Amino acid sequence: MTTIYARDVGELLKPITWFPPMWAFSCGVVASGSNFFEQAWLILIGLILTGPLVCAASQAVNDWYDRHVDAINEPNRPIPSGRIPGTWGLKIAVFWSFLSIVVSFSLGYWGIIATLLAVLLAWAYSMPPIRLKNNGWLGNAACGFSYEGLAWITGAIVVANGKFPAYETICLAILYSISAHGIMTLNDFKSIEGDKKFGVNSLPVKLGEKLAAKVSCLTMLAPQIIVTLLLFSWQTNLLGLSLIALIILQLVLMSYFLKNPRQRALKYSAFGVPLLVTGMMVAASALRFVNVSEGYPLL
Repeated sequence: MTTIYARDVGELLKPITWFPPMWAFSCGVVASGSNFFEQAWLILIGLILTGPLVCAASQAVNDWYDRHVDAINEPNRPIPSGRIPGTWGLKIAVFWSFLSIVVSFSLGYWGIIATLLAVLLAWAYSMPPIRLKNNGWLGNAACGFSYEGLAWITGAIVVANGKFPAYETICLAILYSISAHGIMTLNDFKSIEGDKKFGVNSLPVKLGEKLAAKVSCLTMLAPQIIVTLLLFSWQTNLLGLSLIALIILQLVLMSYFLKNPRQRALKYSAFGVPLLVTGMMVAASALRFVNVSEGYPLL
């Protein structure tokens, strides 16, 4: 009889990765300008759905289809190490995806649509023959949109009685989705060897380490600069200045990262990325002081 321990399933579902979509969902909630307490139950369901369910399912899917790559890059992961044997990794991925869709019905039409789209992107990202991750541009775009933009917009809709968000909220969601593309590139530096062997054309493999690092930094920075300009145009000057301070700190850390991208990508992720995501909430908060355009009802 096969014995699978809860700690190994938990490791497969990678709780540390749940934070970005949950944070983006929270940014959408804040940007909506709605009363949090009136929609507390829906917000809680949305947070569980974006993190422990949808994101966790995407991690299980990715680990299953990356098991051969992980045998080189991360041999101690649950599947390549044999702690989750046979096809159990696939079964967990399927079950968690199905559970995510079931739970999404409690959030109405948009909750269902957003979850279906996120689950489809998760499978398309990892599963052959589509396997978007084989192309660093497309794969990172899919992750950035799913983790940030889709989660942000869903958070805004959930607390706005089904209204599609104002264009200001959509602008922020799109811009931070682009920044997330750069964050995803950072994650690719740790798996260069395995990616090369199995034909995964991540940006560090495709462009080389130095150029990929510069592209990653530019992709993270440019949208933040645009967001800063938007904050000043919305007369939220103090928040705009706060974002400038966060960008300056990132620039200092980026100069350190660019000198040795492969060795320092993990450190930049640990210290630089939190500055970016802090800026996300700063930007979302700005919309609570702005007369945003009126959203419109979803069908």
